[in-house]
Amino acid sequence: MLKTPIARGVALATLGAATFIPTMAQAAFIEDTKANLELRNFYYNSDFRQEGAGQSKQDEWAQGFLLRVESGYTEGTVGFGVDALGLLGVKLDSGGSGVDRRTGTGLLPTGASGAPDDYSQLGLAAKAKVSKSVFKVGTLQLKNPAVATSDSRLLPATMRGAQLISNEINGLTLDVGYIDQINDRNSTNNEDMVVNTSDKGININGVTVANSGVTSDEFAYLGGTYKLTKDLSASYYYSNLEDFYKQHSVNLIHVLPIAEGQSLKTDLRYQRSTDDGNTNVDNKAFGAMVTYSLSGHSFGLGYQKMSGDTGFAYVGGNIDPYLVNFVQIGDFAKPDEKSWQARYDFNFASVGIPGLTFMTRYLTGDNFERAGVSEGKEWERDTDLAYTFQEGALKNLNIKWRNATFRSNGTANDIDQNRLIVSYTIPLM
Repeated sequence: MLKTPIARGVALATLGAATFIPTMAQAAFIEDTKANLELRNFYYNSDFRQEGAGQSKQDEWAQGFLLRVESGYTEGTVGFGVDALGLLGVKLDSGGSGVDRRTGTGLLPTGASGAPDDYSQLGLAAKAKVSKSVFKVGTLQLKNPAVATSDSRLLPATMRGAQLISNEINGLTLDVGYIDQINDRNSTNNEDMVVNTSDKGININGVTVANSGVTSDEFAYLGGTYKLTKDLSASYYYSNLEDFYKQHSVNLIHVLPIAEGQSLKTDLRYQRSTDDGNTNVDNKAFGAMVTYSLSGHSFGLGYQKMSGDTGFAYVGGNIDPYLVNFVQIGDFAKPDEKSWQARYDFNFASVGIPGLTFMTRYLTGDNFERAGVSEGKEWERDTDLAYTFQEGALKNLNIKWRNATFRSNGTANDIDQNRLIVSYTIPLM
């Protein structure tokens, strides 16, 4: 039986919601409830390789506990339910100060006295279902072309707001959302939002956004995805981060079956971003990724181009931009930047080793301006190796090693990075 404060809190919150539901309607609410506890052990190391770096490296180790509960729905025309997300991060190793500090990995909060011993949060979302439409309000994890909360560290980022997803029309998924605050992946509290300014040339009234003190408590989006055929889907999203930017996003994905075990996937993306009155945001982003799959092998080629007065605009903090060349370290989305990607994946299940996967990719970007540099250039090389145990006492235990090398002649740090993640999910209900 779970004894942690987070587990007790989530259980009490779920049971508390159930007390407001008539007894006759609780059967499906309880029977369809799903709950699991993920144990995530994360080691993160980034070495900054260029001379004069203010911090020589980021190096931390932590243990995460992620408790997820998704209730069923009460019976009736309108079904009601509740979801809960309990998060706890525990420091295993961190420290240092000045140029010797090792904080800033995103695994743990960073304060004046370093990382705390632990941090936690509890997120709840009420939900209602009518036919094939679900409405949620509270703590959300989002993933669509307009906004995607990151889950690439110890604990996931979350947002506070409301979301409606409707599948009433066959083949069409409608998605509407309103967000007022974000909780970063190494934070315990919700905050107002800003736009990402990292080398993007974006400012508010002529002042760099990071120093302007201007924030937003309103991010809204409306969009949908329609399956035109069994092999082709199209999506369109409109989003607006108040006082920062407005954005239109279009995406086409086509999978062409060639023969048994062979396919060709084409992923085309286009986004148009403009200012929302107070900024200089002006960007057109085009991306294309073509992937040929043969048995356990996948070969991919990608291209991404930025044009306009600024780089790509997206919500700051721990949000993953919907770009084909957004990878482990870089997003290759600086003003006027052009970038290319070559990627190879292999699933060892095709040769009799299920659970073992490998990925490597190389990206290079150029054509962006840098002070004192005729032409900005950068490149990144990533490698992932992962294995999930298929049987025995360690069944479902996942081990992943992520390695990346990033180099730039601009203002970005030159980085050699390693991440080691060990995760195990325990079904509870």
